[in-house]
Amino acid sequence: MPNIKSAIKRTKIIEKKTMQNNMIKSGYKTAVKKFETAIESGDVNSAETLFVEATKKIDQAWSKGVIAKNTAARKKSNLAKKLNAVKA
Repeated sequence: MPNIKSAIKRTKIIEKKTMQNNMIKSGYKTAVKKFETAIESGDVNSAETLFVEATKKIDQAWSKGVIAKNTAARKKSNLAKKLNAVKA
């Protein structure tokens, strides 16, 4: 535990930021899981709407700095491939 006042403040800020980052990460992972369950059930219409939601959550995570740019692009690309495979 830090003894200096500024270090104590920084640990509080770091804890708060970590919680925010975990919430954002959890949100996009949940959106991806919902999309994948829709794909597995074969429901194309709901999969398309969930695809839009999942890509939006991934973009938000990228813009907040929770995930890297290329990671976000890779995840969106994989989701698009799965959606296209179900459509075909």
